[in-house]
This record gives sequence, structure tokens and C-alpha cells, in this order.
Amino acid sequence: MATYHIETYGCTSNRGESREIERRLRDGGHRPVDGPGEADVAILNTCTVVEKTERNMLRRAEELSEETADLIVTGCMALAQGEQFADADVDAQVLHWEDVPTAVMNGECPTPTEGTAPVLDGQVGILPIARGCMSNCSYCITKFATGRIDSPPVAENVEKARALVHAGAKEIRVTGQDTGVYGWDTGERKLPELLDRICDIDGEFRVRVGMANPGGIHGIREELAEVFATNEKLYDFIHLPVQSGSDTVLEEMRRQHRVDEFLEIVETFDERLDEWTLSTDFIVGFPTETDSDHEQSMALLREVRPEKVNVTRFSKRPGTEAADMKGLGGQTKKDRSKEMSAAKRDIVGEAYASMVGSERRVLVVEEGTGDSVKCRDGAYRQIIVRDADERGVEPGDLLDVEVVDENTMYAFGDPV
Repeated sequence: MATYHIETYGCTSNRGESREIERRLRDGGHRPVDGPGEADVAILNTCTVVEKTERNMLRRAEELSEETADLIVTGCMALAQGEQFADADVDAQVLHWEDVPTAVMNGECPTPTEGTAPVLDGQVGILPIARGCMSNCSYCITKFATGRIDSPPVAENVEKARALVHAGAKEIRVTGQDTGVYGWDTGERKLPELLDRICDIDGEFRVRVGMANPGGIHGIREELAEVFATNEKLYDFIHLPVQSGSDTVLEEMRRQHRVDEFLEIVETFDERLDEWTLSTDFIVGFPTETDSDHEQSMALLREVRPEKVNVTRFSKRPGTEAADMKGLGGQTKKDRSKEMSAAKRDIVGEAYASMVGSERRVLVVEEGTGDSVKCRDGAYRQIIVRDADERGVEPGDLLDVEVVDENTMYAFGDPV
């Protein structure tokens, strides 16, 4: 697991975001260290209240980039003026705070859970449907902690979901190391059935499906797309981590899919859904990745144009097969990461810009910064409603909004 160092500047909102980043990292088995020099990754949560603060943030980012192997910059300055770090030649990934834990996890399975107990966090119900996965990726250390897939019965997970709804959950997040292989240990592929039955629960709520590797989804893509198309409670959102656009690299990673299978899943959802969000992950700088392999990843990114993209620079994890491979130079990884991150920002920004002027039904999920709330539309795109108290809007509400502006990674909406 990775070691990390985090520094936070600015308001209480930033401090709260840093606490959430740390919670998710620690839950995933990652641990803090005393300083950036000892860390696999340093995280700088920035403030941008005045010009002097901006200069201080740039200076601190420059210092941290020299002290640690990888630097992630997040927070207000990262979102509002992220280009300044690139202009100052600071070697860093600039990310929304919600994307930081995923980036630190190096493309590994998501957060291991203790058992499969559901958790209610405000309006959000977290429903781990299974523990473990069916993969054996050469770079992933999480598999040593979670083991092979262990799937509770569908009826048991449905009752857990029902309990969350009765407790007040307005959004159910179906999670697991790999939700796509739920039921494989019993000889069946049960994710479509589980989602259908959760959506049949009485109540006004939404369901988001967590990470599903393409290798597990490919064989059920038609059935799964039909479930999405026929259930309004399901967010039209799927997280399919492709990791590379090169079949050669995917083989070295020991991923259970190839590029054409990933594309077939995307095409199936394109055919069945009018509007949906594709989320995916890329690892750049895998030890065997050539310039040609990287270009294939860039080409795939531009072809499928996912609206949420996690770009992670490869880093070695002790005890994994990839840790014994001769790695690429740090500058090569940095250059490839910068190129892909820039393309990602253009693609995501274009998607949010296309929303401006449209009206959408949204669920208010949680409070945002200041007097704002964070909402999700039917495709799980984030829409911020400002002046929430004045407008009488609070978490748990369903309302119609007009999208009036965007900020690359999210949109702004006014109630109509």
C-alpha cells in the first residue's frame, strides 16, 4: 500500500475535504508518514483567497515536487487556476479532491471493506455487495488483502439496501472490489438481477454502481445495459477501468480484458442509453509501456471520450510482479501523465460545457462549499446549486434545474 503526506491550507471546507481524503486512504490500507520525503505521494490541498496566497501555494507546490516522488494538487486553487501549476512547470497532477484517493490507489482495486456491512453517510447509503475480486493484476497489492470474490446471496444484499432506504438513504452506492464479478464464486453472474431487485424497493432514491472491471462486464453487457435502460432509479453511469489502450500492456498487466472488449461494452451502452456517463482509469508509465503503447492509450481516450477519467502514474507496490520489472524514467511518466491529463481536461470540460442551457432532474446529495449543495443528474454528472439556503434546497431533495454555467469538472444549476 502507498504512504502519503497531506498538507491543507485555507478554510474549514478544505480541512473537511482533507479529512475525507485521509479517511478513504486509510480505509484502503494506505498510511501517513511524517513528511513528504518519506512519502510515495504528497497531497497539497490549496487555497486561493488572495494573490499572496496563490504565490505561497505555487512556492509550496514547487518545494513538494522536489521532495516527493509524486505530487497531487487539489483544493480551490487547483480547481480555479490549475493551469498556473503547469505554467510554473510544477510537476504535479491537478485533481478534484474526490478523485485524489483513486489516483493514489495506482489503479488497484477500490477500498477494501471489513466484511460487507452497509453504512449510511448522510443521504448516501454505502452497500458493499461482495468482498474480493477475480483478477490477478500484476501491479495490484490490494488482492493480497481481499482475496477471491466472496458473494453474499442476492436476497441478503437486497435486504441491506432496503434497510438503508428505510433509514433515509436517497442514494445507494453499490460497491465492491469489482462489482461486475458479483456471484462468480457461485457459478452465476448476478449483478443484473441484484440491480433489478434493488430498484424494485419502494421509495424515492437513486442507485450508483461502483467499479466494474471490463473483463467481468463484457459477458453480461447486453443484459446489464437493458437493466440500466429500464430502471429510472439507476444512474446511467458505469466505471470501467481500461488502464491502457494497448493490448500488449494489458497482457503485461494481466488484465482480463482487451481493448476491443472494452469498446464493445461502450458500444452496447451507447446503443441502449440516450445519455450516460463513462468513467474510466488509465495507468501511464507501466514498466513495459512504449511510446507506441502510450499513443494507443491517447487514441482510445480521444475515441471514447469518457466524462470522468482517473489518470495515474505507475508506481511499484512491494510484493507485486510489476515491482520486479525495470521501470521507466520518472520524466517519461511525468510527460505522459501531463499529456493525458491535458486531453482529459479538454474532454471533460467539453462534456460539461455541452450541458449549459439544458434542464435536468437532479438529486441533492450533500452540502457543498459555502451556501451550496452538490447534486447529481440522471447520468451522475455533478451540478452545483448555489445560494441553497435562500432557495430552500437541501440534501435529499429532488428538483429540476437549468444548467447555467460550468467549471470543467462540474456544472452550475438554478432551480426552475
